[in-house]
Amino acid sequence: MDPLDALTEIAYLLERERSSRYKSKAFRAAAAAIEGLSVEQLRDPALRRRPGIGDSTFAVIQQALAGEVPERLSRLREETAAVGGDTVRPLLRGDLHSHSEWSDGLTPIEAMVDAARGLGHEYLALTDHSPRLTVANGLSPERLRAQMEIVRGHRGEGFTLLTGIEVDILDDGSLDQEDELLHALDVVVASAHSKLRMERRLMTTRLVAAARDPRVDVLGHVTGRLVEGARGTRPPSEFDAEAVFAACAESGVAVEINSRPERQDPPDEMLSQAIAAGCLFSIDSDAHAPGQLSLLDYGAARAEALGVPVERIVTTWPLPRLREWLVRKR
Repeated sequence: MDPLDALTEIAYLLERERSSRYKSKAFRAAAAAIEGLSVEQLRDPALRRRPGIGDSTFAVIQQALAGEVPERLSRLREETAAVGGDTVRPLLRGDLHSHSEWSDGLTPIEAMVDAARGLGHEYLALTDHSPRLTVANGLSPERLRAQMEIVRGHRGEGFTLLTGIEVDILDDGSLDQEDELLHALDVVVASAHSKLRMERRLMTTRLVAAARDPRVDVLGHVTGRLVEGARGTRPPSEFDAEAVFAACAESGVAVEINSRPERQDPPDEMLSQAIAAGCLFSIDSDAHAPGQLSLLDYGAARAEALGVPVERIVTTWPLPRLREWLVRKR
């Protein structure tokens, strides 16, 4: 097995498992450190002293050179079991919610693009955070404009990277970015990240306002809950789901089915309410690293289990139809 491929796949699977970011970064650093080296250089014990190579990554390199599937990789492959969604998952053409190192993602834009292409995506929206979310290095208007120029360079050859943002929904339902920029972006995902325990009536007003905003395309992780994972758990926000989903249906805003296992947002009962309300849906990874783009498996499995109509899942649409919807929303 090629050592570079082995290190890269381990990093990818660690990201999918949402392991410590330091672990996946270590394997990506090791892959970068050995790129272009000859087999003789890789076999040389002095390789262990090269910056970026540690005991674990050195062992993977040597096992791969010996023609073995490295133990670490074999174990991760076994742990990455199928999660269902066999009907819906093959129909997904892209993903409208992802992050790069420009905000709180782990890798450059190019790494996210490569991973999306590897999954067979037709499109991916890069939706880094907005300014108020300083803890996530949210993008100022100036930084967002600079990023948009870079994103527009990743188009053609069967894949399109869409300009986008995960814009923070402010306390009064307004959006945390300049109006001109929100109109210029391909995709706007609006999410609440603060005051998630706001009183029910006020939270309803806040989310309905966002859903009715003509600049918003997707309402992201609507309850903000966490059900597992390193960050612990967090209860869902309280609001009138019937009113919020009615606003989404009326405005043509897609309700996000957030694929991260620690979110599972919206909860099953609420997702059923959104189906009954006639909402559109966007199955998104909310990926913060390349390996997390494959978390779409989990969202597809939930959508299939709860009977989300496939024709209402915008991420099953080909790019021309998706663009038509996005433009009409504006």
